[in-house]
Amino acid sequence: MKKIAFIGLGVMGFPMAGHLQKAGFDVTVYNRTKQKAEKWCEVYGGKHASTPRKASEGADCVLLCVGNDDDVRSVVYGDDGVLAGCQTGAFVVDHTTASAELARELGAALARHSVNFLDAPVSGGQAGAENGALTVMIGGSEAHVESVRSVLSCYSKFIGWQGEIGTGQLAKMVNQICIAGVVQGLAEGMQFIERAGLDPKKVIESISQGAAGSWQMVNRWETMAQNKYDFGFAVDWMRKDLGLALSEANRNGARLPLTALVDQFYADVQANGGGRYDTSSLLTRFKK
Repeated sequence: MKKIAFIGLGVMGFPMAGHLQKAGFDVTVYNRTKQKAEKWCEVYGGKHASTPRKASEGADCVLLCVGNDDDVRSVVYGDDGVLAGCQTGAFVVDHTTASAELARELGAALARHSVNFLDAPVSGGQAGAENGALTVMIGGSEAHVESVRSVLSCYSKFIGWQGEIGTGQLAKMVNQICIAGVVQGLAEGMQFIERAGLDPKKVIESISQGAAGSWQMVNRWETMAQNKYDFGFAVDWMRKDLGLALSEANRNGARLPLTALVDQFYADVQANGGGRYDTSSLLTRFKK
């Protein structure tokens, strides 16, 4: 693995691609907004291409990190897409949080052209991407995971192989299901602290050391207490992810009553103009 293409330079992709460049890989990036690709080159060096196809030509590994299923299809298929530029035996790794159906579709489509595919959504948010500390959940051949491990390790602290293509996306759905419940619980706890007249710092310092402790509690209680939400993982993105989980549950028969409820709570936040707020903004529902 020497030559890398990175498609999608959002809040996650921008620093992820930067870690690869700093690690010594030959990186070519593509972004729908050309100015962002040019900015990436100013910050990290490397090259940018005018189309996903040109970015992928000659690449050993092509990494995708875009918005949703349709965004992935738009950069993979077509005359200017990744697939048109991939060489035989190359790897395509999709870091987008998307559907398991899309992962299976891409796996089959790329296999017909002798291109290897892994679905590999990530967790850790913008801070994890910037610090090179993401968790990657991967579906596909275990041998293929080992082939790209040196690439993924540049921006991850843990790489977890889940099974066949599509299982990476399914594992990410579990991740978001669990986060949704934890954040709602934290929002209710923070509301209780305020109504009870407690000192949030003292309470969180105490309970975060025990069974109630969580990443969300440690990293979000203070901004929640300050009513600050203009950062982090957006409510719009969380609703997209929870929609994927709920749709999958309809197919496999899983019952997700709490997830469905919290999804509607996030819809309330969106309706009040908080679509770009961090997911911890569930607390705003109690501020009316």
